[in-house]
Amino acid sequence: MNLRSPLQIAIDGPAASGKTTVARALARRLRVLYLDTGAMYRALAYLALRTGTDVDNGAALARLVAAQPIEVRLDQAAPLGFCITAGGQELDEAALQSKEVTAIVSAVAAHAEVRSAMVRAQRHIAQGSPVVMAGRDIGTVVLPGARVKIYLTASPEARIARRRAQLEESGVNVDARKLAEEIQERDRLDETRAVSPLAPAHDAHVIDSSDIDAAGVVEEICRLASS
Repeated sequence: MNLRSPLQIAIDGPAASGKTTVARALARRLRVLYLDTGAMYRALAYLALRTGTDVDNGAALARLVAAQPIEVRLDQAAPLGFCITAGGQELDEAALQSKEVTAIVSAVAAHAEVRSAMVRAQRHIAQGSPVVMAGRDIGTVVLPGARVKIYLTASPEARIARRRAQLEESGVNVDARKLAEEIQERDRLDETRAVSPLAPAHDAHVIDSSDIDAAGVVEEICRLASS
């Protein structure tokens, strides 16, 4: 693909819509950098738990991330597609997807101070290099000038099944009913937060992946990127 400027593909969507799987596969297909920004918020939630920081105190969380930076090293050979450290500790998917982290990550991500710090870090990663970035406010806030913006969604049933499989693969046993409640609450918090609420960018292409596998979604995004 011959590009006159760095390609930026923003993929947003609710929890368990498949955006992480799609973004990782797309980045490999296009041979560009990949970043799931949700992992950065989860890393901060992990830090908050480890240090006993009040998740309702945005200023304290901002001080925490300043004192113990969250660093991302792009590595397509790594299980996540990149390596992430928080306070010098490398975190694996089991830690990032733990029940304890999942229970507080929306509260952590809701603070303006936290989102401001994360957006600066995410834009820095995207500068000067093609990137596929997945999250909840990439097309609306982080990379508003992205050439391709995708809002990936799926039915509640599909999302629950995907998250359950993801967690079980990481060694985390889950109850389907409780998982459904957690996803519903995560949606409510993401969609109603005062800062950067979850919503499609006005120029985003909405893709429902309920009945489309990741490979099919990747093909559609590649078509949009080349048009």
